[in-house]
Amino acid sequence: MKVMAQKKDDRRAAARMVREQIAKEQRRRRMIWGGVIGAIVVATAGMIVWVLLQSNRAAEVFTPANANASGNAIVAGTGPVIVEDYIDFMCPHCKTFHDESDAVIKQLVAENKISFVTHPVAYLDRFSTTKYSTRSSAASACAADGGKFTEFSDALFAQQPAEGSAGLSDAEMIAIGRGVGLDDTFEQCVTGGRYLTWAKKVSNDATSAGITGTPTVLVNGTKVQGNTAAILAAVAAATGSSSPSPSAS
Repeated sequence: MKVMAQKKDDRRAAARMVREQIAKEQRRRRMIWGGVIGAIVVATAGMIVWVLLQSNRAAEVFTPANANASGNAIVAGTGPVIVEDYIDFMCPHCKTFHDESDAVIKQLVAENKISFVTHPVAYLDRFSTTKYSTRSSAASACAADGGKFTEFSDALFAQQPAEGSAGLSDAEMIAIGRGVGLDDTFEQCVTGGRYLTWAKKVSNDATSAGITGTPTVLVNGTKVQGNTAAILAAVAAATGSSSPSPSAS
């Protein structure tokens, strides 16, 4: 009987040891999994924060030099009459307007008769395989930082690509910028896409203002025909001048 009782006690002790070992192993596994899960939670939280920061950074809108108060256009001159134009560097009608009126507008700016406010919208991305309208608008903002917005815009229109094409590459626009006196800072601005979100803002603000096409020209907030004669007449009316013509050179 004593032998049987001893065996029974031994079996109980062995079973208790097994249970304790199992419990110990379960606790160890819980600790391991708890650590793994904790690490996953921390890593996931870190990834979420990183994604949010990148998203916010991508959505951040920088304002280029010589922008207007609304931050959606580049201003040349300080004259009392505000002449605004909404142009798309992919738009052939905008090139026609630019080529026809550019000299007179520059003269009015030089004579301090007007402030010329250019909104480079990106309406025609669908007519380019590389969103050229957005990229060229952004590049023009980079040129504004370098004090060469007008010169760069002139050069873009002079080398305007055909609708439906890829448009000028970033490298080609950078070369154009170099040609008008812009430096490495301009190149870094273009390749870094600093003003891509600005180009979207310009377009969104234009749409909100009711601008549906390019070129659109306003003189002191009133829409006029996009040609030299109409602009001169509107400027003359705004200044009370009897002659719409700029001064002779």
